[in-house]
Amino acid sequence: MTTVQKIKEIEDEMAKTQKNKATSYHLGQLKAKLAKLRRELISPSGGGGGGPGIGFDVARTGVASVGFVGFPSVGKSTLMSKLTGTHSEVSEIDFTTLTTVPGTLKVHGAPIQILDLPGIIEGANDGRGRGRQVIAVARTCNLIFIVLDVLKPLGDKKIIESELEGFGIRLNKKPPAILVRKKDKGGIAITNTVPLTNIDQEEIKAVLSEYKLSNVDVTIRQPNMTADDLVDVIEGNRVYIPALYVLNKIDAISIEELDLLYKIPHSVPISSREWLNIDELLEKMWDALELVRVYTKPRGQSPDYSAPVVLRRGRCSVEDFCNAIHKEIAKQMKYAVVWGASAKHSRGQKVGLDHILEDEDVVHIAKK
Repeated sequence: MTTVQKIKEIEDEMAKTQKNKATSYHLGQLKAKLAKLRRELISPSGGGGGGPGIGFDVARTGVASVGFVGFPSVGKSTLMSKLTGTHSEVSEIDFTTLTTVPGTLKVHGAPIQILDLPGIIEGANDGRGRGRQVIAVARTCNLIFIVLDVLKPLGDKKIIESELEGFGIRLNKKPPAILVRKKDKGGIAITNTVPLTNIDQEEIKAVLSEYKLSNVDVTIRQPNMTADDLVDVIEGNRVYIPALYVLNKIDAISIEELDLLYKIPHSVPISSREWLNIDELLEKMWDALELVRVYTKPRGQSPDYSAPVVLRRGRCSVEDFCNAIHKEIAKQMKYAVVWGASAKHSRGQKVGLDHILEDEDVVHIAKK
């Protein structure tokens, strides 16, 4: 029996099993087994041929990368061609793009790499089509644009989400606040600082037993935690990526229908053909990427606003700024003077390496 058949068998059994106290242990085991089988699909064991596949090895450029994922012929290639000036085959026929096509787009002075990934087909995470390679590239992106056709957005949205979930990509989520710590002896100790509403202790123990974890401390701070959250933490190979749902072809619908589309969370309705609402798409992309622009100011000169040093929020200290220019600068720095949102005074603030910078700050580095 193939891995895909085993997964189908477990999914069918889970669908038939009613959730109650008597079955919670069994369901926990099934969820853990399912996750282990999916892991085999993501990284199949066995030698040879492990590369990403022809056309899928993309050299990284820019400060962040955005992957376009979607079914064939939803307008991904048209949108990318117009945004970046990169030619990606455009046609009404399914499966025009067969390799990953990279392009670069400048937003607020920051170069951002755009990857047009080949169209996903249903069953991609089971290895059908070129789905596995497509999703493997998507896992490395900083942001995913899920491009949907406005005439059938919700059905396609659900299918693509389940394909990405099957490959360990969690969209618009944070890692669960669950700690699983192995120990030498003492059995299983479960402590929770929030009520367990979707899982009980039996189900937790079932998941742990499936992973042969008999001596562990489990600390749960995740509200409404599920067995899937626990499996994600144990597996440890999940990636948490922000996503925007790009609802293309709004030129084919009415204003009333457009109002309804805006109710879908994280969505941006656009028309790539008529070039409608692209400004909002770029602004939402910028916000989701959480980039911080910092301008340099040489001694006795005006700040250089033409070429910002672009950092990621969470890694935007003065030390990160120095390292982005050259590794030796942080060692040679005596102090830095910062102007902007992170400075206490409008005339500038003298700071050290650990000072956190904000978007559009100006920095002067004084050397020893």
